[in-house]
Amino acid sequence: MASPQDSHQDVSTASRVDSDAAVDTPWSTPGAASTSELLCQLGEDRLWLLRQLDSGRWSQWRLDLAALERELGQLIDQAGERL
Repeated sequence: MASPQDSHQDVSTASRVDSDAAVDTPWSTPGAASTSELLCQLGEDRLWLLRQLDSGRWSQWRLDLAALERELGQLIDQAGERL
C-alpha cells in the first residue's frame, strides 16, 4: 500500500492543456498502470484495510475507518461498472 506522501498529488494546480497537445502526467506515462489494474489494486488495499479493522487494529477509529472502507468499496464498484 503506497504511503500518503508517495501517492498524494495536488491536481488543483494542474494546468489545462489542449487535447491535441502531448500531456506529461503520471497517468499517461509509458508503463503506467491501466484503469482496471488501478481498480484491482484499490480493491486489494480495501481488503487489507478490512482485515486490519477485523483484527482489532485502530479500535479508536474503527467506526470512521469502516465507513470510509464502505465508501471506497462503493467507489470501486461504480468505477468498475463504467469500464
